[in-house]
This record gives sequence, C-alpha cells and structure tokens, in this order.
Amino acid sequence: MNQEEESNVRLCRCRDAQNPLFLRAMDLYRQSFPEHEQRLWPDQLSAMEDEAYHALLARREGELAGLAFCWDFDAYLYVEHLCVVPRLRGQGIGQRILALLACAGKPVVLEIDPPEEEISIRRRHFYERCGYVANSFAHVHPPYRPGFTGHRLVVMSSPRVLSQEERERFARDLRLRVMRYASPPAAEKPESGLKKGC
Repeated sequence: MNQEEESNVRLCRCRDAQNPLFLRAMDLYRQSFPEHEQRLWPDQLSAMEDEAYHALLARREGELAGLAFCWDFDAYLYVEHLCVVPRLRGQGIGQRILALLACAGKPVVLEIDPPEEEISIRRRHFYERCGYVANSFAHVHPPYRPGFTGHRLVVMSSPRVLSQEERERFARDLRLRVMRYASPPAAEKPESGLKKGC
C-alpha cells in the first residue's frame, strides 16, 4: 500500500445496524474474534444506542477495510475491538486506523491477549510500533455472554502507561458502562453524560 492509498482510509461512525456496510463489518467481527470476545447481536444493537459507543467503519474507496468499535469517554478513548479485512492486512491500514483514533487528542486504551505465542507476540510488537506501551497491572476482561468466564488480557495504552487513577477509572468504566451491554448484563447501572466522540 503506498502512502496515498493509506491516506485514503477513512473512519465513519455507523448508527444504522441495517446498513449493508455495517452488516459486512459484523461478518468481519465474527470472523476475527473468538466467540467469548463477541457481543450477542441484541447487545450490539443496545450498545449502538449509547452515545459514548462508536461503531467505526474503516473505508477505502468506499469499501470496507476494517473496523474499530470504541468508547469515547471524557478522559480517554477505549478501543474495544479493532480488525482489518484479512486480504488487506499488512498494508498499513491498522496503523492508519490507530493514527485516526489518536486525532481525538486523548489517551487511547486497548487490550491484547498475553504475548505468549507467536501471533500474540507479533500483535504486541505491532502496537508498540504504533506508540503503545504495555501496562503491568493484572487485568481480567468480564465475559460478554453466558457460558464463559472472564479472560486475562494485557492493557496497552498510548502515548504512555496509565496512572493509578486512570487505571481505576478504566476499570470502573469497563464494569459500569461497557459491560452494561453484555449478557448477562452488569448488575450496576452506568453514569451518564459522557462527551460525544470521535
């Protein structure tokens, strides 16, 4: 991918779950993430009604190139899911998506599998090349759907590691806001009034 093609990648927020491009993005989502990391369809629809949740579609020349499902909170952006169309991987699209997310002008937080085998080690190196650093605190992501338990992940953030206060805020937002739209839903209700995003 040359520089001009890379710069043609755009992120657009989708609010219409019946948009054909969004339906293709959901196919990509299901292919790219293990079942325990995926919201059930009704939960996805509910999350899309939350003003802080952004179902961002990466487009190049009108075609789907990838997705970034994220939460725009006051103090930071949390990237819940990010992936690129398989045939377009290795062409700089992932880096472009992350660069566009950085334009929000606030820290960006995401999670990866512990770097224990080749693919997860490569993924960590990819994010490090994009300016992310691994946080050393233990982190377990709650389950998205019945029949699963929480799974251990590594929190990465850009442009620096999170402070103790930021870690606590992320844990609270994850529990009270993000996981509100999961089955079974979190027991507590989230606070409201977060800023409009991306």
